[in-house]
Amino acid sequence: MPRRVRLVLVHGSQLSRAMWARYPALLGPDVDLVLPDLPAHGARRGEPFTWEAALATLDEAVGEGGDPVVLAGHSLGGYLVMAWAARNPRRLAGLGLLGASAVPAGPGAALYRTLARVEQRLGPDRMARALDRELDALLPAPFAALLKEAGYGFDGIPDAWAGVMGECRPEMLSDVSAPVLLVNGQLDQLRVDARRFRRAARSAPWVHVVTVPRGLHVFPLTHPAETVAALWELVAAARGQA
Repeated sequence: MPRRVRLVLVHGSQLSRAMWARYPALLGPDVDLVLPDLPAHGARRGEPFTWEAALATLDEAVGEGGDPVVLAGHSLGGYLVMAWAARNPRRLAGLGLLGASAVPAGPGAALYRTLARVEQRLGPDRMARALDRELDALLPAPFAALLKEAGYGFDGIPDAWAGVMGECRPEMLSDVSAPVLLVNGQLDQLRVDARRFRRAARSAPWVHVVTVPRGLHVFPLTHPAETVAALWELVAAARGQA
């Protein structure tokens, strides 16, 4: 029987653990899948988002057990898993950054600060209607309905992205001793610095960069099979280490 691997998947901003709803069937029974909600998102929408509370959520999700752990996250979740790995560089058997290969500084950071302010001025109702329309256009109706029912985490956006821009740089990967996977959509605006992230992970036994053809930034939602195929590299590597 294959050695079980603990795979922690961390959602991006605004969404929740529901974004991974189609992944258990694709990953199969030999993966212990852990899907936390971050503060201010999903079932924890009433909680304020703080950087330390988000990292504490990952502490709990990774746990203290003996199974090898692969930690992966999308967008905000990708930057958070990188920050967690920087604090625990030898704890993981694999690290995956999905849609999180852009340096959050300079003009790009200014753009996200502006977007966060605009979203806050629009208010949650108009923001929710806009996101509803986007999900309806991109996803099968039952899955889009599931995401809508889980709710959106708008309140945490300014603090979450302020944390990313203030805390996260590619150099945080320098001491990570696990294999590193960088996955981005072909049309993903957060893939622009993938080479810099790859170079920064100098202690990793290998770093693989995967581009999902025709994928947007939300490729884990629209291309789950391709995303799982990439994640299996980390799961297989974790089993090999075990």
